[in-house]
Amino acid sequence: MRLDGITAVITGGTRGLGRAIAESYLAEGASVVCAARNPYDIEELAGTHPGRVLYQRTDVTDEESVRELMACAVGAFGRIDVLVSNAGVSRDGKIARLSADAWHETVSTNLTGTFLCTRAVIGQMTEQGGGRIINVSSCVATRAAVGTSAYSASKAAVEMFSRSSAVELAPKGITVNCLAPGYIDEGMGKQVSATPKVWDSYRPRLLLGRLGRATEVGAAAVFLASPDSAYVNGHVLEVNGGLMWAA
Repeated sequence: MRLDGITAVITGGTRGLGRAIAESYLAEGASVVCAARNPYDIEELAGTHPGRVLYQRTDVTDEESVRELMACAVGAFGRIDVLVSNAGVSRDGKIARLSADAWHETVSTNLTGTFLCTRAVIGQMTEQGGGRIINVSSCVATRAAVGTSAYSASKAAVEMFSRSSAVELAPKGITVNCLAPGYIDEGMGKQVSATPKVWDSYRPRLLLGRLGRATEVGAAAVFLASPDSAYVNGHVLEVNGGLMWAA
């Protein structure tokens, strides 16, 4: 029970990798606030862990909605020990046909949402004497691919924002790290394996020859939230099984 007694706020926490991280945290004893626009089947998770799961409808691109999320978490559990900024969208398309609206939506959710959540939690964590911020990036933040310009650019920016945040917030006892999944059997990675032609082109790049498991991402997120990572700061932890790449 490495996270016994802590409270974590997870954006995009009701499905995909966010849900997997929430389940991993709960298994380690944490209380979790799952924030998202849609609750999906969060009641099932709450029923399995009574009193330790809370859903808060949140739009991470809206400053007031983010403020309400943090206030809700503190009101319910008294503190925020860990923030996982996981909410994200991908509106992929080649640059020539990518609409400005799709670009703005991607950057607003993935980057600005991370900024707003980070800024909103600083006061509470400082008052407590510290905390952990974990921003979810992606393997394509550092690997160029056709049709991912908006998503890749936003995630690359999240990684640099995380490093800058780590520098600024360390004196307050707050560490900031990034979690960068590769191709995982949940969320966007599942779409890759669902199309045989696409999967055939990607599989040779995976040194372990398979998609990662959502539980493996959850385990890495537990590490970054636990006392084991107390001296890890400003780091991008890649969870991709050894991902080779060709531009």
